[in-house]
Amino acid sequence: MSPPHKLDEVRRLEELAFRGWPALESRDLDGWRLRFSNGYTKRTNSINALEENASTDIEALEAPYRARGQRPAWRLSPLAPAVMPELLAARGYSNVERSLVQRCPLHEGFATDPVVEIQPQPTPAWIEAFCAHSPVRPEHRETMERMLAAIATPKGFALVQHEGRPMAMAIGAVDGDHMGLFDVLVMPEARRQGLARRVTESLYAWAWQQGARYAYLQVVAANAAALPLYEAQGFRTVYAYTYWLPPA
Repeated sequence: MSPPHKLDEVRRLEELAFRGWPALESRDLDGWRLRFSNGYTKRTNSINALEENASTDIEALEAPYRARGQRPAWRLSPLAPAVMPELLAARGYSNVERSLVQRCPLHEGFATDPVVEIQPQPTPAWIEAFCAHSPVRPEHRETMERMLAAIATPKGFALVQHEGRPMAMAIGAVDGDHMGLFDVLVMPEARRQGLARRVTESLYAWAWQQGARYAYLQVVAANAAALPLYEAQGFRTVYAYTYWLPPA
């Protein structure tokens, strides 16, 4: 069991991330937060623990998803009851992905790069690039745009273009003294040019001006390309979470 101070830190980062990448609909039930966004992204269509003594009634917690014709996805953080992986595995569920929540202190040394445009709302060029390279399926485009609009301000949509073509992009969402970093994308033809560093550090500088003193992110643990960059920038892992899916 994690110490109380550690769980308080996890709880705060979880709440920040819920707001930083908001679901279209959320419902709290028996110690869990159920998030719904028409099937667009696991993160916003998942079952998330809010407390260690949350219910372990799997069928009741999955019922709202099954009623919508959605496959339930469990996102197990350190806040989840310790028995949950065992209960899900016994039902044939698979642990499909492990991700890390990392945080770093911001400072005045991060600078905005002139090639990085940061706008308070996604421009048409940003939307088109995100849909093409994230990628976003046509049936999810409206949901995606509604979710971006629901991010609380201040928010920054970063984009690098070259001769009218998108090269790299990311989202920053400031909430109090933290900035959430989401969806860092570098297009295949633009990789190995340092654009991920330039985009992210431009957002850190922008966030510093908005009053943020820390940045946090969620990164797949197997992302060998991104982890060295984040470590060099000062990010350290606070906790991990896993996704569990039922048999198809």
